[in-house]
Amino acid sequence: MERPDHDETPAAATAEPRNAFLEEKAFKSRTVLIFGEITDRSAGDIARRLIALDADSSAPIDMLVSSPGGHLESGDAIHDIIRFIAAPVNMIGTGWVGSAATHLYLSVPRERRFALPNTRFLIHQPSGGAGGPASDIAIHAQEIIKARERVARIISRETGHPLDSVLADIERDRWMSAEEAIEYGLVGRIIERKTDLKR
Repeated sequence: MERPDHDETPAAATAEPRNAFLEEKAFKSRTVLIFGEITDRSAGDIARRLIALDADSSAPIDMLVSSPGGHLESGDAIHDIIRFIAAPVNMIGTGWVGSAATHLYLSVPRERRFALPNTRFLIHQPSGGAGGPASDIAIHAQEIIKARERVARIISRETGHPLDSVLADIERDRWMSAEEAIEYGLVGRIIERKTDLKR
């Protein structure tokens, strides 16, 4: 039996206005959040936000990232959009930044890469689970090798480590604390407050 309209819960009734209010506040504060798995859908949403903020002003955009990663090519899209727009982006790691999320985190210069104290970072090689005919599996394997080399080149470029060293580092999962990520060259500075960005 359908519930009458007047029985709608307060949470459901106010969800949409609350979301609109939060979206407006986030836009005005020039803040973009990347939380959870990176997908084509989330990449499209983030790209639209970045382009809109860039059109609105050339002031810095703060991007907070807490993600285990996800679809590498979706991470590529965000990485490239960040480098494409004119407004500078402050990348702020929180929680954990792994895999494809680390890839997009490295889209900005080291002096704009920040981490909150308890952030953990993960670098590793791309993985895949191709099935089907042997010829298709071989094609997928070649594409994973190309993606591995591309990811390693970006890590090498942004951290200063030799490419061969990075390829060895991403052979297996490599976890780093915020302090270890600074030593490795992933992170420029650990911050605790938003005001620390301006130092």
